[in-house]
Amino acid sequence: MASSLPAKKILVVDDNQIILNVLSSALKSGGYEVFAAVDGPAAFTVVLQEQPDLILLDIFFPPDIFQSGNTWDGFLIMRWLQCMGGPRANRTPVFVISGLNRGNSGSLSGRRRSELLPKTGQDTELLDAIQQILARV
Repeated sequence: MASSLPAKKILVVDDNQIILNVLSSALKSGGYEVFAAVDGPAAFTVVLQEQPDLILLDIFFPPDIFQSGNTWDGFLIMRWLQCMGGPRANRTPVFVISGLNRGNSGSLSGRRRSELLPKTGQDTELLDAIQQILARV
């Protein structure tokens, strides 16, 4: 008998459309419902409307020259989620996806429910890590 549970929702936030497409494809093939955002404001909209179960978040974003000129980085997005996203968003686990290696992740220590996953292109590593974190929530 097939499971009637809804698919877990995952929000992928990255300024690189290729990364968004690759991750979205891998996650959809893993049975997840996937939403994509290219910056902080788009991510907040998805969080408020869809209430994802997990957020995959890049750390480094280019300056927003078309809007305020501010730089939205992953740390600022996490702070905004804590302050503005409501109780559900504040409890949503965040996987930081970055070109950083785990040895350079010192600035992530002390962040809320955040873990670092390098952008390695290893779909199985990503899906395994996501399954593990979603099992804990």
